[in-house]
Amino acid sequence: MIKRYLRRLILIHKEAILMEVVTIKGLMQLLMKIRNTDEKWTREEKKEIKRHLKSIAKIIPAVAVFSLPGGSILLPILVEALDRRKTRRL
Repeated sequence: MIKRYLRRLILIHKEAILMEVVTIKGLMQLLMKIRNTDEKWTREEKKEIKRHLKSIAKIIPAVAVFSLPGGSILLPILVEALDRRKTRRL
């Protein structure tokens, strides 16, 4: 239920979130690391992602959920919603 709600919330704000994510150099590549390479984020990468999402949350409050404690568990939902490809890379 929470996953469905978050996904819908992200899709509503998808264009605005994408515009902000793309303006931050390297953030899109970092977010898509799991989908592109099947490698997990390191602890430092998660901290960097959360730092960037906190700054985006000032503009788009829907992103604030990912900055909360335990929000990194929900990051794959954000990545899935922001991915513009139809299929995963192998």
